[in-house]
Amino acid sequence: MKRSGAQGNTPALMVQGTGSNVGKSLIVAGLCRLFTNRGLRVRPFKPQNMSNNAAVTDDGGEIGRAQALQALGCRAPSSVHMNPVLLKPETDTGAQVIVQGKRFGTMRAREYGKQKNTLLPKVLDSFSTIASEADLVLVEGAGSPAEINLRSGDIANMGFAEAANLPVVLCADIDRGGVIASVVGTHAVLEADEQDRIKGFFINRFRGDPSLFDDGMREIAVRTGWRGLGVVPWFADAGKLPAEDALGLEDGFGEGSLKIVVPVISRIANFDDLDPLRLEPGVTLELVHAGDPLPGDADVVLLPGSKSTVGDLAFFRKQGWDIDLAAHYRRGGQVLGVCGGYQMLGKTISDPDGIEGTPGTVDGLGLLDVDTVLTAEKSTVYAEGAHEGSGAEFSGYEIHIGRTTGADCDRPMMRLKDGRAEGAVSADGQVLGTYVHGLFTSDSFRSAYLASLGASSDLAYERSIDRILDDLATHLESVLDVEAMYDIARHRSD
Repeated sequence: MKRSGAQGNTPALMVQGTGSNVGKSLIVAGLCRLFTNRGLRVRPFKPQNMSNNAAVTDDGGEIGRAQALQALGCRAPSSVHMNPVLLKPETDTGAQVIVQGKRFGTMRAREYGKQKNTLLPKVLDSFSTIASEADLVLVEGAGSPAEINLRSGDIANMGFAEAANLPVVLCADIDRGGVIASVVGTHAVLEADEQDRIKGFFINRFRGDPSLFDDGMREIAVRTGWRGLGVVPWFADAGKLPAEDALGLEDGFGEGSLKIVVPVISRIANFDDLDPLRLEPGVTLELVHAGDPLPGDADVVLLPGSKSTVGDLAFFRKQGWDIDLAAHYRRGGQVLGVCGGYQMLGKTISDPDGIEGTPGTVDGLGLLDVDTVLTAEKSTVYAEGAHEGSGAEFSGYEIHIGRTTGADCDRPMMRLKDGRAEGAVSADGQVLGTYVHGLFTSDSFRSAYLASLGASSDLAYERSIDRILDDLATHLESVLDVEAMYDIARHRSD
């Protein structure tokens, strides 16, 4: 395949969906690896994303976790320009807005709707930056272009495709049912020029013999005039890749002797921290949802990150989990808090500037002798160092607001490469807290941590993710008309 010239002519293709969670992110990640394996410089791009599962980029900002996985699919450094607008929900009606990797502000949905047009130039600037270093850009839409009530000022789907002059292919999920109606219905509600911009469609997550849907493919093609690009059978290892949406949080994993329990708080963030643990054969990872008690046979209760620490602390108490956690601690069980979960474990959380709501101070769970003050300044940095207890090395990242201090910080959980102490450990060693996300992706740290709890590990996590991406690329290449897709991308200006 030939390498491209000027960025304005860089081959590019946008994958939109008939709805949310139809598999766009995974398909794009697989296509990134597929075309990378063919020798192209491929880059992912998503103009607007909504997720509390973020990643720190190589250039020091934050993007959606899916774009970080797609960058890995490209074997390329991650960049804030791969996802220039990231919305991180803090309440049912408001979200923190990240623009080109940095905090832009917190807005309600209506307020953000008025701002979208002002953000389009930045989105196009980021796209130009990405295109300038690529032979092929694979763009992921958000939600669905069929949400025509959101078309005005749109920067996520057809609005961006029009502004950047991108051809589109449509992804539909047969596993949820009604797939013919979802594709034909999308065609029906689009304007004529938007219908023309879509050059083909494919069906995702098919179980069984794909040839049984041949008539369905023909019927969709006749009713829409779009080209059928293939049927993608169910990819069993998809669940082993980092999920971006909380919808990807399944109820439990594994049947190991070590039981780690995670309360699913309402604004859970960076829950990909759990991914390596759910692949460990010696671990049972159990997710506890609202209304259910924390089980009494847990070895570890892990409090995950949160996009709204004070609000999620109230949610935690509303479920009665504070009582369950205290009982777990009295039984000698270990408690680990990551980021927002770490803050909750302290004595107090103060929000003097009202960053998360009404200014004030609330009592924490009191299992760590630390206090947290929320601040407007946000830390988005890589973190490397060693575990204090075992000396096992780790690498990860921090995405948080707030400063945590107190007596238990004098017993840090980690020591960073520059010598700074990080995290806290209670005097009895039962309660640990850290701001570092991604700890468990480090095989040495994860192995040492599990060994301290009586479980062994021989999982090479990052190598396993890389292998799955290669397997996904092979899977897609065998069922999709990828030559046609690349040809569509090359003729984006036609």
